[in-house]
Amino acid sequence: MAGRIRREDVEAVRERARIEEIVGAHVSLKPAGVGSMKGLCPFHDERSPSFHVRPQVGRYHCFGCGEGGDVIAFVMKVDGLGFTEAVEYLAGRVGIQLRYEEGGAPRPGEEPGRRRRLLDAHRVAEEFYREQLTTPAAAAGRAFLAERGFDRSAAEQFGVGFAPQGWDGLLRHLRGRSFTEAELVASGLVSQGQRGVYDRFRGRLVWPIREVTGETVGFGARRLFDEDQGPKYLNTPETPLYRKSQVLYGIDLAKRDMQRDKRVVVVEGYTDVMAMHLSGVGAAVATCGTAFGSDHARIVRRLVGDAGSTGGVQLASGTSIGGEIIFTFDGDAAGQKAALRAFGEDQSFSAQTFVAVERSGMDPCELRQAKGPDAVRALVAGRTPLFEFVIRSTLDSHDLRTAEGRVAALRAAAPVVAGIRDAALRPEYTRLLAGWLGIDDQETVRRAVAAAGPSRGATRGGEQRSDDRRGRPDGGRSEGGRGGRGDWRGSDGRRGRGDGGRRDGQWSRSDDRRPGPDGRGRQDDRWSRDERPDGPYGDAPVARMPAPDRRDPVVQIERTALEVVLQQPEHVPAQFDDLGADAFAAPAHRAVHEAVRAAGGVAAARAAVAAAGGTSTGWVDAVVEQAAEAVRPLVTELAVAPLPEDRPESMPGYVRDVVLRLVEIGFTRSIADLRGRLQRMDPAEDTAAYQAAFAELVALEGRRRTLRESA
Repeated sequence: MAGRIRREDVEAVRERARIEEIVGAHVSLKPAGVGSMKGLCPFHDERSPSFHVRPQVGRYHCFGCGEGGDVIAFVMKVDGLGFTEAVEYLAGRVGIQLRYEEGGAPRPGEEPGRRRRLLDAHRVAEEFYREQLTTPAAAAGRAFLAERGFDRSAAEQFGVGFAPQGWDGLLRHLRGRSFTEAELVASGLVSQGQRGVYDRFRGRLVWPIREVTGETVGFGARRLFDEDQGPKYLNTPETPLYRKSQVLYGIDLAKRDMQRDKRVVVVEGYTDVMAMHLSGVGAAVATCGTAFGSDHARIVRRLVGDAGSTGGVQLASGTSIGGEIIFTFDGDAAGQKAALRAFGEDQSFSAQTFVAVERSGMDPCELRQAKGPDAVRALVAGRTPLFEFVIRSTLDSHDLRTAEGRVAALRAAAPVVAGIRDAALRPEYTRLLAGWLGIDDQETVRRAVAAAGPSRGATRGGEQRSDDRRGRPDGGRSEGGRGGRGDWRGSDGRRGRGDGGRRDGQWSRSDDRRPGPDGRGRQDDRWSRDERPDGPYGDAPVARMPAPDRRDPVVQIERTALEVVLQQPEHVPAQFDDLGADAFAAPAHRAVHEAVRAAGGVAAARAAVAAAGGTSTGWVDAVVEQAAEAVRPLVTELAVAPLPEDRPESMPGYVRDVVLRLVEIGFTRSIADLRGRLQRMDPAEDTAAYQAAFAELVALEGRRRTLRESA
């Protein structure tokens, strides 16, 4: 297992990766005051920008939806990556060689720095292929695209290129860029033969296959010439970069629409993805030579979101709550078989699953050519719930006009209904099955479904365990070589899954396979600050402290003071560090102040800013680390919030006035307390105590007067 990335390397990535550049690749940012930028939030729909980035502190925050964090958190959220993958991606961008604890490597079988070299080779190869598409030798490729309704701009949008027919065109080009033969073989761009290495793709139209970050990790190539005896479609082989079960063609282009609409449309080919996107269905992706599997579902879940343990809910308007995944299949036997495979995957995926079938057998590319973009959009809009499609497809193979046909259809469809794991949906589809069969006696259908369901036997602890594999269309095969995922039923009648210790959404402490933030299990019970599931980068939601009432003028002064302490610590007067633990009235502000004090206060902040060359990234990170989990989102919000002062030359005076105003409030509060105490005291009974309190009052009033005069 790969070791954990060293903490100092993670910090170096945070400091070196310019958040305005990373965010700017997804959001059009404009200046919004001193050291602040803003744009439309990539995580929710909005018309006026509420998404703010403050490069000096290395943080972002949306004042509309509440999303916020540092550059690593942004990459994790926008690209659907785990913590480790996000750090590795950013490290590659800024040229940092990561080190791993416990002697681990970035990925199994990879040497340090090798991944970056292979990515660079693919980038150069993509540029080469795209240039070749404009040459006379690529006329057949351009004709192929034109025949399917794709012009030059479409080819450029999707990065389509052409691999020349020679044996070593790309090989010579990459050698000229100083790539070694070993690197090229490892990349899958060339193949090893008895007489040496040669180009893997020759005389073919090629599509770049990219990760969610937009980096090319492989290619898909379509045969063009009759003399080519290879397969119709040829993909990059399994390499350290390219694993077909973990890539989706078009994911880099579809991720924004997927996040916004909470929907993904899975098609079967590269040209289908192009047709979908060009028809206005921007959430379309395709698998690369394999069926949609559990690894694909993990990628999609990160972008679409997960509504919980039950499927999404379809509304009367046709939209779904909780997201949806739509498969487009041909209306033939092969399409039905693909739907049956999807049936097995769907039940480990919370988004509601649909099937969109063009009954005449046309794929989305053909449909766009024949009937236009409107027909493609209508295909997706007319989707059918997957369960309904599978059951109806099963019934279609029987003659329901005869009693024998209806009985045979019931026997065939009952195991499908029994295989539905959602306890609420199963009886509903049982009733629907009776109607589709034309059987008035619903009890007969219910008994057939119950009989086709999983067998039950008593187990330890009063639980009953069931094995639901009998009713599954996949025959109960375990996924990805893992053990079976039999359902279980407790004594209270609730169902759960035998998938590694999970019980009603809770992970058993004794289970050493509980998932980390990147979806992979941990082999021990320790989590780093950045990786634990309830941390700022985990998948579990973090409870936040109640927001203070900003209509209270004192609360507003407290908030503004904390904003300048986090954003402009070099201008904060030393009096801030003299504030006591009770200087802030709002509990949330008091918690942030405690984190500031724990991080060393203004003195430590100034030192951190000086060491970082004038930026506050390290200082804010230190406060975030000291803050309680529920307080960290507020720290980020305060560190990014726009300040009323937008003139750089006036910023030092503004910061000083804001902080001294808070100090003055503290003096006023203490003076009020002392005056109340003096009113309750009898000077004749305890003259010394009264005089001491009175002297303290005079001193405080003098300090407040001096403070006001200096301000």
